Amino acid sequence: MSNHYYSQSPDVKHNRQVHEVSLRGFSFRFMTDTGVFSKSGVDYGSQVLIDAIEISTNANVLDVGCGYGPIGLTSAKLAELGHVTMIDINERAVQLSIENAKLNQLTNVTVLQSDLFVAVKGKTFDVIVTNPPIRAGKTVVHRIFEEGFELLEPGGSMWVVIQKKQGAPSAKAKLESLFADVEEVTKDKGYRIFRAVKG
Repeated sequence: MSNHYYSQSPDVKHNRQVHEVSLRGFSFRFMTDTGVFSKSGVDYGSQVLIDAIEISTNANVLDVGCGYGPIGLTSAKLAELGHVTMIDINERAVQLSIENAKLNQLTNVTVLQSDLFVAVKGKTFDVIVTNPPIRAGKTVVHRIFEEGFELLEPGGSMWVVIQKKQGAPSAKAKLESLFADVEEVTKDKGYRIFRAVKG
């Protein structure tokens, strides 16, 4: 059974629902479904990350592991003159993100099915945001940091949310091995928000 939210093709039965939520002062409607991360509403870690991220109005942003889109679509509101690329291996999540961009009338968004960064190789970004798939394992999470670093413009930043008990200390150490400047921006209920700036 391929029913993890980081599976390419979840085969659990559909149960589509619309959730209304306010993020960063914007009202959103999100269609969710079984087989994707946090189907019952925006998870707390993503909310903490969304509240913390700093994105300029003309930024070129990448959301890694976008799920049905709350982080990426909020980023698109913040980067209203920029562009947000959203990637996920999960085809159901990708389809939901495409629908949710339309549902929220956001046109500065591209959603791609991608095994990690395969679909965006050769592109560069000002900001990368991620609520990484912890259950996929430390190797995958650390690859997101390593390969994401390569795609950032000099001076660009990666924003990461991770729970202390799910590996925040080792994640911070990994980020510090790659980035010139790593800061714990905030913490809330065990969630840590890291901002890593490329030198």
